[in-house]
Amino acid sequence: MLIVDRHDAVAVVTLNRPEAMNALSRGLRGELDRAVSELSQDPKIKALILTGAGRAFTAGLDLKELGSDPQGLGAANATSTRENPVLAILQCPKPVIAAVNGVAITGGFELALACDVILASSSARFADTHARVGILPGWGLSQRLSRIIGPYRAKELSLTGNFLDAQTAREWGLVNRVLAPEDLMPAALALALDMASIPTETLIAYKRLIDDGYAQAFGEALDHEERVSREANRRVTPDMVEARRATIQARGRSQ
Repeated sequence: MLIVDRHDAVAVVTLNRPEAMNALSRGLRGELDRAVSELSQDPKIKALILTGAGRAFTAGLDLKELGSDPQGLGAANATSTRENPVLAILQCPKPVIAAVNGVAITGGFELALACDVILASSSARFADTHARVGILPGWGLSQRLSRIIGPYRAKELSLTGNFLDAQTAREWGLVNRVLAPEDLMPAALALALDMASIPTETLIAYKRLIDDGYAQAFGEALDHEERVSREANRRVTPDMVEARRATIQARGRSQ
């Protein structure tokens, strides 16, 4: 149900239920939690890519399975990362890039929104069909989506269940880039390797700084940044700065 490939310091995690549009069954949710947890603790891995096999990123929760589950949606709404894959992604201290290769529907949409960067194939489409199914989101979509694209656009999507194409998603600020299908994974891997060239401690600390600040009011976030950076930068010596300056200059000349 899940494939993990390693490319130097990058792990590619592929949801592998193409016959079911990579629907998030309880088994797949458990596998994803286990894999992300292991990769989070693996010192050799510095960045993750999440994608899907076949024509879907993921169609969200496995509604067929839920229909025969006596616990129903209660289990999927649990605060356990084993049941809630969005929590598993959010708790990963390393950057996670979503390579959205096809449809990302409802829970699949929420899973993409939990990632740090979203790259989309030109064939990718996004939809929130919670209302069409007669349920409300419990993995953060109603709050994250409105903060990313604004409440008016979020309501248009969520209160209709209509699909959003990749190009419009980019124009609305939902995805970073739209790429040809054959270019999606090479671009995601290049970006992940670029991030992996940053020292691990800094990479993790900077991601946490952005996330923690984004969850606060702006003034509080500025104070938070000042406190965190003062403590962290105290440990950086002039020799360390000089060594990294030379690396930055060399990188600038090569780009």
